[in-house]
Amino acid sequence: MVTMVLPLVVGVDGSDSSLEAVDWGVDEATRLGLPLRLVHASLWERYEGRTPSFGTDRPAEEVMAEHIVASGAERARSRNPELEVSTEVVPEDAVSALLRTAQDAFAVVAGSRGRGGIAGMLLGSVSLTVAARAVCPVIVVRGEERNRQGVSGGVVVGVGDPGQSSAAVRFAFREAEARDCVLHAVRAWLRPAHEHFDHLLTADDAADVNEEHASALLADALQDPGRDHPKVDVRPRAVEGVPHKVLQDASSEADLLVVGARRRHGPVGGLQFGQVAHALLHHAACPVAVVPEQV
Repeated sequence: MVTMVLPLVVGVDGSDSSLEAVDWGVDEATRLGLPLRLVHASLWERYEGRTPSFGTDRPAEEVMAEHIVASGAERARSRNPELEVSTEVVPEDAVSALLRTAQDAFAVVAGSRGRGGIAGMLLGSVSLTVAARAVCPVIVVRGEERNRQGVSGGVVVGVGDPGQSSAAVRFAFREAEARDCVLHAVRAWLRPAHEHFDHLLTADDAADVNEEHASALLADALQDPGRDHPKVDVRPRAVEGVPHKVLQDASSEADLLVVGARRRHGPVGGLQFGQVAHALLHHAACPVAVVPEQV
């Protein structure tokens, strides 16, 4: 029986941000041995009011859409001529197109800002919505060039409470193995605001207890994935601080930051975005992978 290899999907709109996403996607697909699929939603042009005339009878949106995906494919093949690259123009809005494509994708890659981005916005609405609702992992390509290019030499994964980050941890192990780099597994912990101490227990002792508890949860979360990926150099860290700030600091020296997002039950669907994932998509110094968690 032949196992179908799901493609790595990149949303393209011709913006500089989406071209950075193409470059990142080429490198990622090459590392993982995946085909690359470039997807453009043609209605983006209509929403932005850009309908230039090309002196043909064909609709301007169609000509522009084909030009965007062709340029993206040329860029991808120039970066890696051996990579299998395909393109698709979808007559839908960008969010609907990427969410539908995500149903048969290994992951979806998006830039941090589209062509219709509003000055001052930290993250484009398309990227944020797709990251929140896609059924597969979504990587938003952001941060400094050295972080995007993968020269920092490490993957960071945020480890949450038991059962809330297992898929993210496994995704991070696979990434670290493919990149042959260190995996930094980070769990943030905080002292309770109104912690009461036994008269024999000092505040420092209580902090030690909280740190030890966080370290124990880390060890438990890493045990099974570590067994499956024995070559990965894992460096667990329990850090006192607000989770999104701790992970944002860690992202400055990372090639990829991985976080989990819980799936919401019921008819609404999508992912239940917490403060941590939302803040990191806006402020992380490197690409961010949001991985759906089954809860």
